[in-house]
Amino acid sequence: MSDPNAHVVILGAGHAGGTAAALLRQYGHEGPITLIGEEPIPPYQRPPLSKAWLKGEADADSLALKPLEFYAEHNIDFRASTTATSINRGAKTVALSDGSSVAYDVLIIATGARAIALPIPGADLAGVMFLRTAADAETLKATVGPGKRLAVVGGGYIGLEVAASGRALGAQVVVLEREPRLLARVACETLSDFFKAQHEAHGVAFELGATAAAFEGENGHVTAVRLADGRLIACDAVVVGVGAAPNDELAKDCGLETARGVVVDLDARTSDPNIFAIGDVAHRPMPIYGRMFRMESVPNALEGAKQAASAIVGRPQPAGEVPWQWSDQYDLKLQIAGYAFDVDEILVRGDPASAKFAVFHLKGDLVQSVEAINSPPEFMMGKLLIGGRKRIDKARLADPTVSMKEVAV
Repeated sequence: MSDPNAHVVILGAGHAGGTAAALLRQYGHEGPITLIGEEPIPPYQRPPLSKAWLKGEADADSLALKPLEFYAEHNIDFRASTTATSINRGAKTVALSDGSSVAYDVLIIATGARAIALPIPGADLAGVMFLRTAADAETLKATVGPGKRLAVVGGGYIGLEVAASGRALGAQVVVLEREPRLLARVACETLSDFFKAQHEAHGVAFELGATAAAFEGENGHVTAVRLADGRLIACDAVVVGVGAAPNDELAKDCGLETARGVVVDLDARTSDPNIFAIGDVAHRPMPIYGRMFRMESVPNALEGAKQAASAIVGRPQPAGEVPWQWSDQYDLKLQIAGYAFDVDEILVRGDPASAKFAVFHLKGDLVQSVEAINSPPEFMMGKLLIGGRKRIDKARLADPTVSMKEVAV
């Protein structure tokens, strides 16, 4: 596919959609581009919402991927506060929330994912919040401060980042997690124990094995979380962080193949050759692991944007990348490369007590994933080992006196 005059319509102005629009121009696409975004502001970085934004260290301008004038200057029709309501693949048109429609030659679905709401009484009370958008972050920042009590439902990375920011703002924070440990779905027990100890040292309280059964309130505002065992956890605000679901309804409704997201190939192309899907909404191949998977990360958004833009303009397919992500909490930098699929051994390099160590997830003598705390060499070389499928000497990997470069050799 390489029509330099094709009209490319992008549904979703998040990190993936905004990057795709910019890359199309960078790669030489001359045809019209329409970027349709639900929020009133142009595409911005989302990871800092749970950190820098909450602490007042960032705002919409500083986090913007490009300044607003970039879009007009590059002939990108950016339509804010607008959503798509349906896709007509036969007519190649998209119906929009303002009652209009837009025709496309090529369509990119970059609709992202939405926070999963808890189906429990009181979920509609004021003060029960999520953290997916700049507006969410601004509301939370205005709510949480010294003397306030913040309850975080969900002990995953977002929940822990919110907890750290809440403490930085002077709030009392309690994290409620239904599993017996933190990060149960995404990290090993070593990492769970480490982060629990770090947060407790900063004054965060935890209730593990605790299921939120209802939100209690007065005058329409949340005042407590009722647990399944009947206990009440008093609070002035709640952040629910129990996962996200892909916004793939448009794709399903128009007959595209979906499977926990919109199914795409290595060009980010869907089952319709004129439609691509990128970012959190895409269920994409992972050649390293021989499987399909839906990822939620900035690197994934950027890679999908590169794949789609390259295919649209006729550039060679970009080289595959090892998936990675990160989390900042207090003065801790966690960098994760790969996914712990089919792991039969976990190897810890370094001492968790030093707050500088790495956890390697192995399948035989292949590295499947690495979780590195304040350890950039372990992250960077681990990423190379994952991508190169290079077999390692476990004894050398476990010995922190042997440099990671030596381990990789």
